[in-house]
Amino acid sequence: MTKAFDIVVNLWTKEITQHYPEELDQFWDLVKILEMTKNGIPIEDQLAQMDAAGVEKGLLVATTGAPVGTNIHFEKPFEKIAKVCEEYTDRFKGVIGLNPSKIMTWVDKLDRAVKDYGFVGAHIYPHWFDAPPDDRMYYPFYAKCAELGVPVQIQVGHSAQWFLRTVAEPITLDRVAIDFPELKIIGIHIGHPWTEQMISMAWKHPNVFIGTDAHLPKYWDETLIKFINTRGQDKVMFGTDYPVLGFERAIEELDKLELRETPKQKLLWDNAIRVYGLEEWA
Repeated sequence: MTKAFDIVVNLWTKEITQHYPEELDQFWDLVKILEMTKNGIPIEDQLAQMDAAGVEKGLLVATTGAPVGTNIHFEKPFEKIAKVCEEYTDRFKGVIGLNPSKIMTWVDKLDRAVKDYGFVGAHIYPHWFDAPPDDRMYYPFYAKCAELGVPVQIQVGHSAQWFLRTVAEPITLDRVAIDFPELKIIGIHIGHPWTEQMISMAWKHPNVFIGTDAHLPKYWDETLIKFINTRGQDKVMFGTDYPVLGFERAIEELDKLELRETPKQKLLWDNAIRVYGLEEWA
């Protein structure tokens, strides 16, 4: 069975999902997970799904959001994510979501999540904050991530939420990568529909990488598949954004792609271990 490392996994227990704002229901319905969001997914079921797909390890994201111009606010407390990571220490590492609406509060949370709870990365969803990744309000987080030596995941591409403006074309990572060469930047969601922009950023900058989460492999652009097979084989990492994508379906569809053996292993395992510095854990 294929061995995989998933760089974007969400905890979806009812304890978490019951606090999601109703404004997100339309999006959950769009990606066909509204019912499971309302009911929640027990962690034991989630792990069983990972096992069935050969997903041995994952990064569990403590997402947060406070969309500009709305009354919406939600936070998946990183302490709850840390508890799951501690209970299933061989399966998960934590990634802390960041919220620039309160910069110093969240810089402190980032620092504590990494130093006190062993989190290995950060996550930013720029659409929630109506500002592209190269906006200066994110720079304190980039500086802290660089100082701590942890990568940052940044969702690039369009926003699927109907009430959010799209702000994060992949080209907006260009300035960030130049200003913070010490920082590892992962453009997640493959930059759709600007996948070629995302490829160009990963090709140009040694510190920029691509996450394939949230888009089924059968919909990947041929340019991305070619990049994985050739000059980009060290630059792309597998992800699902579970439960947006199910583990089994994502792996089944990926297995149907014309990927060479070595680039495929790098995509599914080696690159994530190297970029996140998890050689001892793996």
